[in-house]
Amino acid sequence: MPGFLTFTGHEEIGRQGHRDAATRASVESAIHAADNIEAGEVIVSMLGSYVILEGFVRRRGDVERAVEIAESIVGRGYVRSRMLHR
Repeated sequence: MPGFLTFTGHEEIGRQGHRDAATRASVESAIHAADNIEAGEVIVSMLGSYVILEGFVRRRGDVERAVEIAESIVGRGYVRSRMLHR
């Protein structure tokens, strides 16, 4: 419409935030739903296009399993783990 400014970049920012939230929720749900992993203290966040896994797991193998689950959703190479086992 004449006389009204349009902000084309605004929609893209909103979509990116929604996509990040959906990706984070998908990874978090998949990790917590896995039967063979105890991940009650795992926090999933996004940093750009990377998924960041932080927190604690009970077994050493759970770290690798959580990364595998996240990579199955976002792709290999887009997951960074800062998890520790206790």
